[in-house]
Amino acid sequence: MSTYVFKAIDLAGGKARGEVEADSKQAVSDQLKQRGLIVLDIADKHSSKNIELAFTKSVKPTELAIFARQLSTMISSGMSILRALYVLEEQTESKYLKETIVAVRKDVEAGLSLSDAMARHPKVFNPLFVAMTQAGEMGGVLEDSLARVADQLQKDAALRRQVKSAMIYPALVATFAIGVMMALVAFLVPVFEGVFKEFGGELPKLTQVSVLMSKIVTQYWWAMFGVTAVTIISFIKWKKTTWGRRQWDRFRLHVPMKIGTIVQEVAVARWSRTLASLTHAGVPLLQALEITGRTGGNVVVQEAMDSVIASVKRGGTIAAPLAQEPIFPSMVTHMVGVGEETGALDEMLDRIAEFYEEQVEAAVKALMSILEPILIIVIGAMVGFIVISMYLPLFEVYNRIE
Repeated sequence: MSTYVFKAIDLAGGKARGEVEADSKQAVSDQLKQRGLIVLDIADKHSSKNIELAFTKSVKPTELAIFARQLSTMISSGMSILRALYVLEEQTESKYLKETIVAVRKDVEAGLSLSDAMARHPKVFNPLFVAMTQAGEMGGVLEDSLARVADQLQKDAALRRQVKSAMIYPALVATFAIGVMMALVAFLVPVFEGVFKEFGGELPKLTQVSVLMSKIVTQYWWAMFGVTAVTIISFIKWKKTTWGRRQWDRFRLHVPMKIGTIVQEVAVARWSRTLASLTHAGVPLLQALEITGRTGGNVVVQEAMDSVIASVKRGGTIAAPLAQEPIFPSMVTHMVGVGEETGALDEMLDRIAEFYEEQVEAAVKALMSILEPILIIVIGAMVGFIVISMYLPLFEVYNRIE
């Protein structure tokens, strides 16, 4: 199939432009006629020969949240969707997001709905964004749905930012500790090794370990970096597999020192916030549960949603299968059950999200209070190991002299 660019007008005389994938120009013409458009011109689209790196094409959650909020504001003020998209594509600074908005605007001009146009760009607009936009279009409350999407994206980004910012300090300290260790092993140990050779005799086991580490760092550094790179690449590829991702997500939930607890609370908070947003927007429950599972960020949550969907299809409740899943605390299942009984499920889910977001904040602070002394002890042990291993031979020489 090829991509064609067309120009057309509708029965009211409005201009329409866009792109269509089809086998021939005649097929494009037939599609446009079915939409009620009068074809003016159809031409082949020549693909760009510029090479673009896939990983450079990304949109930050904060940028997407700003886009959703601005679009909501403009629509609520009475501006048409097309005009709002024109304004947004002019003022958006992100190059990739601007290209996406232009593509969405062209599709809307060609007759697609806003949600269908967004669905053609899954790397930017996830299923949650598309589903809430579609629900807003169907219910005539598009501006409210977009505003709630913006709130969801901002809170989700804030939760991630909170956890990441808390990990910056331990990461910096660990990097500094490794750097100090490498410097001592690479520069200090060889100097002492030359002195030890002059004394003769067998070195203590602890010193032999330090000397071996020094030789690895100074002589086989290429192998060390090669093994590290292969390990990292292998881990990333393993984690991308279905089995690997399942095992990794389950492992994260059982990491000690409250890290597993934080992972669980983040997953529950994100799950409840997403499901609350979808149900409040009027998305059908089964579709909302499916989207929540796919956007939950954890395979354990996704598998739990599969059992919930099966229960709902049988006419059961959401709370009953949730009670069988260890990732969901009993408080969550009880509150969801109350929400189902009272018809205020979205309100209960919002309360659950707020509670666990606060729990994450408290847990992160507690984790930091535990990590700080542990990191200090680890750094001291690393430096102490090198220093003691270097001075042990000197003590033996002193004993011989006496």
